[in-house]
Amino acid sequence: QVQLVESGGGLVQPGGSLRLSCAASGISISIYRMGWYRQAPGKQRELVAATTSGSSTTYADSVKGRFTISTDNAKNTVNLQMTSLKPEDTAVYFCNALRVLRDYWGQGTQVTVSS
Repeated sequence: QVQLVESGGGLVQPGGSLRLSCAASGISISIYRMGWYRQAPGKQRELVAATTSGSSTTYADSVKGRFTISTDNAKNTVNLQMTSLKPEDTAVYFCNALRVLRDYWGQGTQVTVSS
């Protein structure tokens, strides 16, 4: 059974930082495209960052220079380091594992950026 379990969300002030983690079980993240998505109330889910084998990475324009995605294959986790957070980063953040005929999602973790 595949599970993706996110952690690290919470309430942070504008300009602050958070580190999200996604622990995977039942798959090896090294052969998946691992991504972080987010969904704000009333908006569509959007890609935040993704990486394949920890090398090829992509970021949404809105988070470039502020967020960093990384993987730890030994721990089978993918992380999202978020800095200089803005109120518009407030959303539920989801972990995703994708490959041909396989598409898995975590349950999400809430990130709220507010003073």
